[in-house]
Amino acid sequence: MKRVAANDIDTFALEPGRRLARKYVVGELLGRGWEGEVYHVTEVATGIERAAKLFFPKRNPGNRALKFYARKLNKLRDCSIVIQYHTQESFRYRGIDVPFLVSDYVEGELLTDLLGRQRGKRLHPFEALHLLYAITCGVEEIHRLGEYHGDLHSDNIIVNRVGLGFRVKVVDMYQWGRPTPAHLLDDVCFMIRILYDAVGGARHYAGQPQQIKAICCGLKRSLIAKKFRTASHLRTYLETLPW
Repeated sequence: MKRVAANDIDTFALEPGRRLARKYVVGELLGRGWEGEVYHVTEVATGIERAAKLFFPKRNPGNRALKFYARKLNKLRDCSIVIQYHTQESFRYRGIDVPFLVSDYVEGELLTDLLGRQRGKRLHPFEALHLLYAITCGVEEIHRLGEYHGDLHSDNIIVNRVGLGFRVKVVDMYQWGRPTPAHLLDDVCFMIRILYDAVGGARHYAGQPQQIKAICCGLKRSLIAKKFRTASHLRTYLETLPW
């Protein structure tokens, strides 16, 4: 295969059945983002399903993006909302060594897809509050360890319905620098935006019950900051919300 310049790689387009590092068999493409692509893979030796995140070389100079992600996942390994990291490997792609991370494979669907299947492409307000609560509890665990997610939205949240609630996992954390109160507030605003979108966004906001509007605060950051400075404040509010 013709050698390609590292900066020209915008997709790997790996075919199912290809082997990576002689240890993993490629399955379907799970997602594609700014940093790279994520594939469902199966361990050759054990048959265990995993997820492999492949980094585009131009987004991973000096392997910095991979190291950041691996160290952050390891630090947050006890957080229920974070997918468990296992190891790093590399494979040859058109004459270039491409590193990748191996983590747990999490069954479920992207929140975007779940919302798209709902009637009117939105959740009932009470369902949406259960979803927000599940996300908030998980993000609170991240914040307690002095970290933040940095890019929460419906395309990087994997969800499973469980009983009356949701089990959620997050992917694609972003690094905006060392953690600050502003970064923690960003996560809170992201979560409230997820609630806003889950109940139908601007088109249906006027008709939402007061409980939803009291949380969304019209998506005004200054109002959200006064009411919910941290994920803990938001979680406590949800637990005592009159309905």
